[in-house]
Amino acid sequence: MKIGIISTYPPLDCGIGTYSSYLIEELRRLKNRVYIICHRGGEGLDCYPAFNYNDSDLPHKAFEAMMKFPPDLVHIQHEFALFGEQKGMNVIPLAYKFKLSHIPIVITLHTVSEKPDYEEQIIRKALVEIAEATIVHEEYQRELIKEHLGHEDKIWVIPHGVRKVQPVLKVKAKKKLGLVGKKIVLLQGYFRRSKNFERVVRLFPKIAEDVDDAILLIASVARRPEHIAYRDEFLEFVAKSRAKDKIKVLLGPFPEQRFDLILSSADVAVLPYIEGAQSGIMAQCLAFAKPMVVSSDIQVLVDSIQKTRSGLVAGTDAELTEAIINILTNKNLAREFSDHAGRYVEKHLSWQVISSKHMGVYNKILKDQRLFEGIGTEKAGSRDPGVRCC
Repeated sequence: MKIGIISTYPPLDCGIGTYSSYLIEELRRLKNRVYIICHRGGEGLDCYPAFNYNDSDLPHKAFEAMMKFPPDLVHIQHEFALFGEQKGMNVIPLAYKFKLSHIPIVITLHTVSEKPDYEEQIIRKALVEIAEATIVHEEYQRELIKEHLGHEDKIWVIPHGVRKVQPVLKVKAKKKLGLVGKKIVLLQGYFRRSKNFERVVRLFPKIAEDVDDAILLIASVARRPEHIAYRDEFLEFVAKSRAKDKIKVLLGPFPEQRFDLILSSADVAVLPYIEGAQSGIMAQCLAFAKPMVVSSDIQVLVDSIQKTRSGLVAGTDAELTEAIINILTNKNLAREFSDHAGRYVEKHLSWQVISSKHMGVYNKILKDQRLFEGIGTEKAGSRDPGVRCC
């Protein structure tokens, strides 16, 4: 099968690009030819950087680049703002270009907010209507779309994949970071207000009082210029903490080896987010079987913790503090969370499993297209779709 992927792509520092790279690697293992049309800066096999974020003619550039091949279907990895101004509205005419060329479209909506703003509502509605298949990562996201837009028959739930890793031994990782003998509470991810890292910094003096060898390790980077001011504000907030001597900040960007070293060192990872619909950091924590504490504000994080049984959910500040202390001081509990994460990933979330589910979607829509065009079913293939849409 010839598959066209439109996405950000490494070495650009973007979670969607990282997601796409893992998916593409597994799709190729399944003997597919995959072409990537991406933003300027992407590199790799059959990868063609064709446009910048804010190009006014982004749809034309992306479409023309893809049609040089052309693919059996196109899969757009969608996140708001990846495709220009007004929350990336250029993705709509781009999708229509493929639709008018009779090329089936799959769109993964990486963010499905419970309370989308006006622009997000317009874009989401258009994409769901245009695409032959819409992929979301959680069942509640499918229900949200179904409730507001319908199209139940073409909404598919495929979880965020998790890579197989070889973690650095925790002791060795701590030694390389200069944190031997410390219990590490990790905050990792991009500098954004929605991450709410301040909450953990504010609560950390209490944690440090109860767990004398605790260290708060913050590993982050300002991905975009508009996040630099917030980064500086946050670092000033850290410098004023009563526990500043027990807080260590590492500023990225982080190559994969360094990223893995940092995550390997953690005793507990904290995701205190107040906004969002999906977390690449959570997927990484699951890959490394790290116990987690997550905020109750983000339903997708709560659902993931409950399914994987890999950590604790906290609502109030007291609950968050207690949860972190509990994991740091209860080795059996921490080990139990880690074991649950490892088993769940192997069975449900490995990229091998996730890529097979994608192939089920691709085969289904190509079969439907051939039937619609009157070619018949004998040439359409008969592989089991491998994933159910409802």
